[in-house]
Amino acid sequence: MDKIFSSKIDEAVIHKIGILAQKLNTSKKSIIETAIREYSQQIEKDHKIDILEQTCGAWQRTETPAETVKNVRDVFRESMERHKR
Repeated sequence: MDKIFSSKIDEAVIHKIGILAQKLNTSKKSIIETAIREYSQQIEKDHKIDILEQTCGAWQRTETPAETVKNVRDVFRESMERHKR
């Protein structure tokens, strides 16, 4: 899903985006998205950044999966008991 992103950008940069989009026969949106993706990949490689490590740490829990399931079920049962009264 696309979202609206608003930012003040130097006029010369806006002009370059327009020229690139025209030369490559694509949209300005595509130029910006591609540039950000490539820049991000370069930064991740240069600085050895692992995005998945920073954003998805669910598997790095101290408890076992069985304990997690038990805890979740206990909380769910408690919430259901509260609504029975």
